[in-house]
Amino acid sequence: MLNKIPLENILFLDIETVPAYPDFDAVPEKFQKLWIKKSVRIRANDDLTPAEVYGQAGIYAEFGKIVCISCGFMNGNEVRLKSFYGDDEAILLNEFAGLLRQHYNHPESLLCGHNGKEFDFPYIARRMLINSIELPSILDIAGKKPWEIRHLDTMELWKFGDYKHYTSLELLAAIFDIPTPKDDIDGSEVARVFWQDHDLERIAKYCQKDVLTTIQLFRRYKGLPLIKEEFIVIS
Repeated sequence: MLNKIPLENILFLDIETVPAYPDFDAVPEKFQKLWIKKSVRIRANDDLTPAEVYGQAGIYAEFGKIVCISCGFMNGNEVRLKSFYGDDEAILLNEFAGLLRQHYNHPESLLCGHNGKEFDFPYIARRMLINSIELPSILDIAGKKPWEIRHLDTMELWKFGDYKHYTSLELLAAIFDIPTPKDDIDGSEVARVFWQDHDLERIAKYCQKDVLTTIQLFRRYKGLPLIKEEFIVIS
């Protein structure tokens, strides 16, 4: 099945998210109350306070925001990578929506991410609605039949129907011997790098690495060789 999918039709992507506010004290009162209710379900034990677990708010579209969307596509033998990032979520979402409407608006277009179906794609769609941005057709899945939804997920493909199974992108990269650059941050540090260091380029670099790894993994699924470094273009 994968052999029938042209790589040029796929936009690979990854997002980085952070809590909507730098800390719990900065959260407006009405959302503090709602986070207190939400945090009951995610606190490991009663010793933790809602403020202490607020660092996890970024994984929920209702309490977090997107600070970077990195995407990549195959252009012949090249991989081209591009990131949309910044303080203003509405601006980066509008720019990304424009890319989807212009270049990924035909029936053969596909989106692909690692755990994208569970996280990236719905998170982007929710944040677009919150920011009053019309959903591009490839993200608007309401009323569509399963085979009409043009989304791929490298984690789901690895499950082979085992819905209990979770495998990280890092582990799959190691299994398939996909080289990944050493980074000075990981996903758990993105909020700190954004709110304390305000180093968006550092976040974008980290996000692009995951997009490239996802592309390489998909190529391995298809039995194709890995893309060499000299054929990776960042715009």
